[in-house]
Amino acid sequence: MKLNKIKGFKVLIIALIFSTTAFAQQRGGGQRGGGQGERQGPPAAPTTEEIVKMVDDLSSEILLSEEQQAEVLTLYKNHFKEIESKTSSGRPDRDEMEALKEDFEDDVKAVLTEDQQKLFTAYQKKNAKKRRS
Repeated sequence: MKLNKIKGFKVLIIALIFSTTAFAQQRGGGQRGGGQGERQGPPAAPTTEEIVKMVDDLSSEILLSEEQQAEVLTLYKNHFKEIESKTSSGRPDRDEMEALKEDFEDDVKAVLTEDQQKLFTAYQKKNAKKRRS
């Protein structure tokens, strides 16, 4: 009889652990998560490989020349290094981050032709919608 109670207690503990873990994952617990109402810091800076993929995707979308692609890749890498340096010392100032973004976009547009600038703006809007959903 005592053995059945111990087995039952173990099963109850295991079920409790699984349900707690499942609930935490559902609520968005963990480092990358974010439950409702929970404030998060900035996302992690992309790796070099992720930056290269971003520029490759952009390049195929707006048809960058090899020279433009190299320049834009350098701009992206520098931009994310600057962002990382700003966020490493704590929560960044929203206005400062917005100014960095605008400067970055202006620098990228300076490399592009007029037609590519329009495509770049459309590309950004499309990707902004993807991130929000």
